[in-house]
Parts: sequence; structure tokens; C-alpha cells
Amino acid sequence: MSKTLLSLQVIPRTPDNQDVIPYVDRAIARIAEAGVKYRVGPLETTMEGELSQLLEVVRQVNDEMVSMGCPSVISQIKIYHNEAGASIGGLTGKYDA
Repeated sequence: MSKTLLSLQVIPRTPDNQDVIPYVDRAIARIAEAGVKYRVGPLETTMEGELSQLLEVVRQVNDEMVSMGCPSVISQIKIYHNEAGASIGGLTGKYDA
């Protein structure tokens, strides 16, 4: 069982002040490509896995933004770690419609 939930909000400074949504879409695609369980929310994406694995995904997302021409990126993260196990559904499943 996974031990960590990590929520990521990526805020790239886009080239020429372009619309940020295509960049955020690419960040979410990069998370999907990493193969971790995740849930997209309106302001952040929450991932489930091991802490080192999830921090590596954050690094990859930042690298992706730079490769797309962003001169800077802010990544806001929240981490919930529980040695007994942590899951998205375990914390929020009762709210799923």
C-alpha cells in the first residue's frame, strides 16, 4: 500500500504570457505518464505513491515546463505521509459522487 499523498499545483510563467492551460494540461499528462495513481482537482492534482517516487514526478513536471520554454515555474506541494498507508479514496471516498 502507498504511504504518501502529494498534491501539486504547478504555476508556470509562460513564454510571452501565453495561456497557462496548455502547460497545465501537459503537466497533468506528465503525471499520467509517470504511472502513479492520481486525481485532478480544480486547483491541484493529488498523486498517490511513495514519497521519493512522487517527488521525482514533481521534478519531471518542472523539467517539462522548462522544456516547453517557461522561464520559471512555481510548484506548490502538500504532502500527507502515513507509514500505515495512505490513499486518495481512503481520505475522500465518502465524498465521491
